[in-house]
Amino acid sequence: MQRAIEAAKKAEGEISVGAVIVKDGEVIASACNRKEALNDVSAHAEILALREAAQKLGGWRLEGCEMYVTLEPCPMCAWAIVQSRIKSLYFGSYDRNYGALGSAVDLRRLANSKLKVYGGIMEEECDKLLEECFKELR
Repeated sequence: MQRAIEAAKKAEGEISVGAVIVKDGEVIASACNRKEALNDVSAHAEILALREAAQKLGGWRLEGCEMYVTLEPCPMCAWAIVQSRIKSLYFGSYDRNYGALGSAVDLRRLANSKLKVYGGIMEEECDKLLEECFKELR
């Protein structure tokens, strides 16, 4: 999770969210939100990390991979994670408004998903990162 937090800190002018994908103990992808920088509504940290991992592994099926993200994924990202067949997701901050892996909704129920989800990992640090981000953006 520490690496995801480090990635989130690189999201200048963006909502501070970072994502890291690990396979066999090795980081294979890391990204932060780039929606504003790329002028792309889909450029969330999770989506960018999924794209990087798929390119590195040579396919979209990310079986055996784990993802660490500083904020519970939104519906767009959660569905992409479920579809990618990632084995486990670890997130820091809960998103009670838009979190789509347990807080607001749980999209795993729409699919025959075996995705394991663990929330609240380094939650205090992730919450602080988001609080500081919103202070700066306002």
